[in-house]
Amino acid sequence: MGDRLLNLTTRIDLIMKRWLIALALALIPIIALPSAATAATIPPHFVLTGSGFGHGVGMSQIGAQGQAMEGENAQYIVNYWFPGTQLVAVPDTQLIRVNIAHQVTSATIALASGFTRSNIDLSANADGSLDNSGLGDSTSIYKFSVLGKKIVASETSKGFLVQPFAAQPLWNIYWTGTTAYPNPAGGLTGPKPSPFSVIKVTTATGTIQLRYGQVQLKIVGSKIEVTDTMTIDQYVLGVSEMSSSWLPAALQAQAIASRTYGLAHLTLRTSCDCDVYSNTSDQAYIGYAKESEPGVGQNWVAAVTATETDPTDAQAIYYLGKPINVYFFSSDGGQTQQSIDVWGTAFPYLINVPDPWSLDIFLNPQYAHWQRVLIQKDVATAFNLPDVVTLAITARTVTNSATVITATSSNGLTAQLTVGDFKTKLKVPSSWFEIAPNTY
Repeated sequence: MGDRLLNLTTRIDLIMKRWLIALALALIPIIALPSAATAATIPPHFVLTGSGFGHGVGMSQIGAQGQAMEGENAQYIVNYWFPGTQLVAVPDTQLIRVNIAHQVTSATIALASGFTRSNIDLSANADGSLDNSGLGDSTSIYKFSVLGKKIVASETSKGFLVQPFAAQPLWNIYWTGTTAYPNPAGGLTGPKPSPFSVIKVTTATGTIQLRYGQVQLKIVGSKIEVTDTMTIDQYVLGVSEMSSSWLPAALQAQAIASRTYGLAHLTLRTSCDCDVYSNTSDQAYIGYAKESEPGVGQNWVAAVTATETDPTDAQAIYYLGKPINVYFFSSDGGQTQQSIDVWGTAFPYLINVPDPWSLDIFLNPQYAHWQRVLIQKDVATAFNLPDVVTLAITARTVTNSATVITATSSNGLTAQLTVGDFKTKLKVPSSWFEIAPNTY
């Protein structure tokens, strides 16, 4: 009997041990489940849906085109987007210095193709007067490069060196057909010359063709700043901020806005040896390519000319006797922004204005409604987090556009970006968007 009880007890012990082992094995995947579940909550991407393109402050260019299609004139368009301002005739013969190449180490200047009976003059005099150091013909190419704290220059023709020039801290370039040629003592403010020539300036940042003004290459720091000095009216002819195929009233409104921008920025910046850059940090300036654009270039020239009141005056937007801080952009989410909501500074003429044209799919097929897919890795990098589990808009303006975006990682860390940084880092078109809920 005792042996049977012992055997029974042994069997029970064995059964219990087997059951405990089975239970332990069964619990292993259960214990591992939480980490697997956490990993599953990290979405591979986020989906944004929105409207508009740009910062949303000032004149909506799509809106201006829509108003032109409805028969409104340029004055109405300007007054609509900049309420409380005045459209006045002011001198546009002031000189503006446009930076066309920033901090480069070399540059090449030659006559543009199609201009065969023209000359280029080169001067090293600080006062801009000619010293006959260079007199090139239509085949001449001037090459400039940094040599210490100076710029060395040489002239070649048909592939052969014509003459080298001693290194100088700056060089001035003049060409046939400008009011500065052959002697800049006459100034740059005369009528548009005819016949004219166009030069081609090539640097590491690209190539631009120039019809007006005089070019200067100058050492700033240890590199070259290339600038073109011209009158405001000549500058506006090369500004490329709106398609030249658009309606005249819209183009005229843009010409007025671009002229106003130039007038408001006539302060020399030492960092670029310029008043304005030729890129969108100021206005996109493409020189002669704007007015010579095949088929439509003359539309822009006509719009600029239509906003000139006489040979020395043209229309600009003023507030309290000064040119306004003018801004413009492509399109928005149905209403423009207040400047204080975007840049922290309030201007009485940069306020919320209704813009139904931006939401018209026929006027704005690309940006009336858009969608962007943001990849997990890119989002995590933008917020400097190991990963991002949730992405949320945590602050908005009165127009319902985002101002602050908050990301949360799987380990509970959070980070925030202003909408400006968020758009830049992740290439988001505008501040008017929503973040779709995750369904992973």
